[in-house]
Amino acid sequence: MLKDIKLNNVFIIDIETVPQKEKFEELPPHLRELWDQKSRYQRKEDQTANEFYEKAGIWAEFGKIVCISIGIYHLESKEVHLRVRSFAHDDEKVILKELISLLNKQSKNLQLCAHNGKEFDFPYLCRRMLINGLPIPSHLEIAGKKPWEINHIDTMELWKFGDYKNFTSLNLLAAIFDLPTPKNDIDGSKVKNVYYQDKDLARIEKYCQNDVITTAQLFLRFKGLPIITQENITLVK
Repeated sequence: MLKDIKLNNVFIIDIETVPQKEKFEELPPHLRELWDQKSRYQRKEDQTANEFYEKAGIWAEFGKIVCISIGIYHLESKEVHLRVRSFAHDDEKVILKELISLLNKQSKNLQLCAHNGKEFDFPYLCRRMLINGLPIPSHLEIAGKKPWEINHIDTMELWKFGDYKNFTSLNLLAAIFDLPTPKNDIDGSKVKNVYYQDKDLARIEKYCQNDVITTAQLFLRFKGLPIITQENITLVK
């Protein structure tokens, strides 16, 4: 039951990803062929593998993580506060190590929460950790666990109420719940260009933090609690 989940046991998480190479032509020939095979059934009939490469960041086999943001609830004077911390770096291994170090210090009761996390963020993190030769923290590991032993919360899954045909974006849920969302000057489709062309990792970090804040507010609404006021949200360096 959501009402039984303690906020201080919940970490809100969001990741931002980009293709491993800026351009399709930069991939080794064998990976170009494998990308062609991997994306064949996702592309439009007249769309080439090269044209579809803009979306390569979505797949852990062809993408990499450039930013991870974490939101941590805590109580002060009976009010809920949120601290947001980010790891952003061109070297994916650096930020994955930072996350692993942070998670390994947490209680085994910690619950990770993300929007569409079970389909995207959590498996993507695990796959990229393995590719980078890093151990998967117990909080992300699901192999050998029973369903009720997996402490993952997905706000999109919560909104489905068992309707597995339904996909609802974080932006739409923020709008219908009238959540005060921070203004973003980019969206997910622009992250690749901001990273490779503008080389503006700080802008991507801000976008990632904003998604964490919105997800944290949404989860509070799902629990029937008041949302966090702006003055109670802190960005931690």
